[in-house]
Amino acid sequence: MLPRTAYTITVNPKIPNRLKRLEELANNLWYSWDRATRTLFSRLDPHLWEAVGHNPKAFLKRVDESVLIKATEDRVFLASYNSILSTYDSYHDATAAPINDGLDPKDQIAYFCFEFGFHESLPIYSGGLGILAGDHCKAASDLHLPFVAIGLLYRQGYFFQTIDSLGNQQVSYTVSDFDDLPVTPVTREDGSSLQITVPLPQREVTLKVWQAKIGHVTLFLLDADLPENSAEDRYITHNLYGGDKVMRIEQEIILGMGGVRALQALGIKPTIWHINEGHAAFMILERIHALVQQGLDFASALESVAVNTVFTTHTAVPAGHDHFNADLMQKYFDSFYRSLNITREEFLALGHVAGSPDFNMTALAIHGSRTHNGVSKIHGNVSSNICRDLWPQIEPEENPISYVTNGVHVPTFLAQEWSDLFDRYLGHEWRNKMCDTDYWSGIDAIPDHLFWSVRQSLKSQMFYGIRSRISEQNARNRGSEAHLDRLLKFVDPINPNILTLGFARRFATYKRAALLFENLDWLRKIILDQERPVLFLFAGKAHPADVPGQDLIRRISQIAHFPEFEGRLLLVEGYDLRLGRRLVAGVDVWLNNPIYPLEASGTSGMKAGINGAINLSVLDGWWGEGYDGKNGWAIKPGLENMDATLRDQEESRALYEILQDQVIPLYYNYGKLGYSPEWVRMAKLSMMSLLPRYNATRMVDEYVTKFYRPASSKGMLYAANDFTDAKNIATWKTKIKQAWRGVTIRRLDTPCERIHFNEAVNFKVAANLNGLSPEDVVIELLICRQFKTTKLCNFQHFKFESTGTQDSHEHLFELKLIPELCGKQEYFIRIYPYHSLLSHPLEMGLMVWL
Repeated sequence: MLPRTAYTITVNPKIPNRLKRLEELANNLWYSWDRATRTLFSRLDPHLWEAVGHNPKAFLKRVDESVLIKATEDRVFLASYNSILSTYDSYHDATAAPINDGLDPKDQIAYFCFEFGFHESLPIYSGGLGILAGDHCKAASDLHLPFVAIGLLYRQGYFFQTIDSLGNQQVSYTVSDFDDLPVTPVTREDGSSLQITVPLPQREVTLKVWQAKIGHVTLFLLDADLPENSAEDRYITHNLYGGDKVMRIEQEIILGMGGVRALQALGIKPTIWHINEGHAAFMILERIHALVQQGLDFASALESVAVNTVFTTHTAVPAGHDHFNADLMQKYFDSFYRSLNITREEFLALGHVAGSPDFNMTALAIHGSRTHNGVSKIHGNVSSNICRDLWPQIEPEENPISYVTNGVHVPTFLAQEWSDLFDRYLGHEWRNKMCDTDYWSGIDAIPDHLFWSVRQSLKSQMFYGIRSRISEQNARNRGSEAHLDRLLKFVDPINPNILTLGFARRFATYKRAALLFENLDWLRKIILDQERPVLFLFAGKAHPADVPGQDLIRRISQIAHFPEFEGRLLLVEGYDLRLGRRLVAGVDVWLNNPIYPLEASGTSGMKAGINGAINLSVLDGWWGEGYDGKNGWAIKPGLENMDATLRDQEESRALYEILQDQVIPLYYNYGKLGYSPEWVRMAKLSMMSLLPRYNATRMVDEYVTKFYRPASSKGMLYAANDFTDAKNIATWKTKIKQAWRGVTIRRLDTPCERIHFNEAVNFKVAANLNGLSPEDVVIELLICRQFKTTKLCNFQHFKFESTGTQDSHEHLFELKLIPELCGKQEYFIRIYPYHSLLSHPLEMGLMVWL
């Protein structure tokens, strides 16, 4: 009988001086994209490395000291260690100049996000948004940008998933020990931990500031789990995406407002502020508050804050944007908006959207920024439509929402085998030629048999991992060995010559994981061919509150248990970054079939494409731009207003036809070579076309060019001379808003219906500007050849000139135009407010058409 009181003691090894910098390597997430560093730790104790989930910091706390001492005498290990340190030091050389960023030497970018996904060893992410944020930070590090990131340090990250024998998703959570994570407390000069406070109703919450190193970039993380706080407040940063609306608003206040305060306490003065999704939009209010406390009026403070703020939205449906009811906002911001010297109505208007009484975080982010973007061309258009009421008189096509298509961090997701092959055939400089399309055409020179050999090797590695996971899953669910053999009969790492398709992502209903099973009879004909076998791998999680998503998992599991599909369709549990890396590198075809246009971007297909897999996807998100007719297969989406059942039938039919008529025959067109040259050709085209376009280096460089540089220059302009230009633009906008309802235009010339080529037409309009001056507006003519469907982007623009006044209250404007084209043309005349200080000519959303 053991005594009732149990005590624990932790024994950590001493790191030998010869290996002291292992701790430095373990505390910089550079290891998340440097395979050699991870391999270095693994070589010391492979079993422990697996047991700690590939976490270098946790590994160093548990490895036997004798192992470390032995390593100091291992010449091969020391050679690897020294080589890695040399590469690490070269990468972190502080004298290295930024790579073509064009930013001002004083610039500092601050990037706010609710989650960050760098590596499985730092579980503060759930999925695509976090991985994208992680890749953004990594690319910023590669480009040596002046960049910091701000997030929350969750005790309990996203859940771990198992799937029982009935296909039910089982959820479990692990509470992180911060001592095991690659994070360290930020300390003051006296050695104490840096702490800040954020006001919440009737109390203040104390936050500890932690930091994580990602190459050159620092991520600051806020933690409320402190003895100074109440039990309820300590729980605020406990769960990622946990709790109710109260928990969410408190998390978002801490992220946005606390993040600004943390940067202030750190002495960091950003000149560019980037909000990645609306969760962090409260940072706008905190920054406005600081300026108002300095004596600036609210309107001028808002303009000064907005002009250097960038907002990225990732949501493709209106319901996906965070919103809080007015009573909740009143509870949390009653005293706050009073300190801004504005009314409750003025405050709530910052988050107002038409048709809803709630305070919308996307609306706040847009009102408090001047550059806004979606994450693909299609999503940019979708976002423009979703937010159209924020610019009520502007057509969505012309409103200020732009786009930057996502990209993936190539060093993180490109398999090491490809890196080695590129070194051999492209040269080591490929790492600095990431966006050079001509350079990447060199992939074509790689011998087909070597290209195929790498593909098969990666598939073999994936199969080993799949066998391990399926075996563990089968044992836990009390499955027999015979049943396991049937499940794994096609997962042969020794001879991986089976066409393998992968589908792995969040099991949200719009992603349609079960579209493949729309017609099971047709599917049977496709995959039961003994001469041309097909293996489907499914993986993914459904949110614990998403019942329809969990139903999808259950349905796939049930179909996978049908005797004819057993072993040909596998549902792999425990989807995480590690499994994701294996799948995108190992499958032959990456399957994606969302409901158009609900896939904002998607990046898993990019990761597969850069590894030589071929995409088979609905033309949505990034694939709408990436598909060129030769580098994969495309499912054309049905009409958006089509009946859902009919749409699924049509698109599933297209999927089956592509599989049976194109994918399977192409893969198995082996001949005498043992592989299909035509397949290798398409895989190469996929790689060559996608790698230079859909990498995170291109993405971040595009943010710099399109958004960061303009935001910085305008921000400095507005702040100069005691915010003179911020005050001027705020005053001007107030004047415009007050006068605009009375602005009208009318035509004075007689419309001419037919002219000869090279003949001029004179246009003349009178405008009642309601007290505004001609310099406050632009009157322009838009003209284009007449087609059945003509977009505004196809029109040419010609500006009218002010030529005087008429009847004291009307201003005259004239335009002399010689049309450049023959044929029937249509034209429009319109007026809108304009000022040279605006970030976007139509940012006020006001316009009158004649």
